[in-house]
Amino acid sequence: MFPEPPARPPAGTAVRRPAPRRCARARVLCFPHAGGTAGAYRRWAVEAPWDVEWAVVQYPGREDRYQEPAPTDMAELSGAIARELLADARDAVPLPTVLFGHSMGAAVAWEVARQLTAAGREPAAVVVSGRPAPALSRPGTVHLGSEDDLVSDMRRLGGTGGGILEDESLMAAVLPTIRRDYQLIETYRPLPGAPLRAPVTVLYGDRDPEVDQREAEGWREATRGACALRVFSGDHFYLEEHRREILDLIVGEGRRAADAVSEAWPTMP
Repeated sequence: MFPEPPARPPAGTAVRRPAPRRCARARVLCFPHAGGTAGAYRRWAVEAPWDVEWAVVQYPGREDRYQEPAPTDMAELSGAIARELLADARDAVPLPTVLFGHSMGAAVAWEVARQLTAAGREPAAVVVSGRPAPALSRPGTVHLGSEDDLVSDMRRLGGTGGGILEDESLMAAVLPTIRRDYQLIETYRPLPGAPLRAPVTVLYGDRDPEVDQREAEGWREATRGACALRVFSGDHFYLEEHRREILDLIVGEGRRAADAVSEAWPTMP
């Protein structure tokens, strides 16, 4: 079954559907890392199976939202995304949704999940990657440094091709947004609000300098639901190396949620 072509999103909206699934039983909503874009996850969306639609959040300040300033405050960013999701009337009954976030995106996903929970639209599950538990967030000052400091930290983390980092004109265009993303996550502390009840799965690389085992296990305190950990070989950007396995894992969460809804609402004889 071929995916339908994506529609052009309204100006100012966050959610992108690179490969819509007309017959989806569940959705995954992906939150990229600092400096990340929705376009980087197009391959994930295309490879997702017919019954689970993969959507991606496009933060302001990049790609088709380049003219919008990137937020430097978590409450502003997560609040805008949560309001958009709550106002989405595409489905009479919203599909079970799994939130997935990597690095900065993990914190954004968790905060959005809490706001959805408070509004009675609790996600089916949350999958977080490459990020310490919210209560163990590490402060940072890279956003206060020079452009060379920003580029140096991007090299440290990997995930960005050296050719891109050497492209002066491209970096001049994107570094202001990356600096604002760094500021948001380096100054982030958990926001007040409702506790999360959804199950959480925590993923991280065994050589990731941004999160260790203790910080990953701290996610157990970030939800009243179940919490499971998975360790992969690799550094902070281990995702692409293990894309197929991680995609299957997240899709599995969506299918379990869809099956649970089917069991709760049996078909008529």
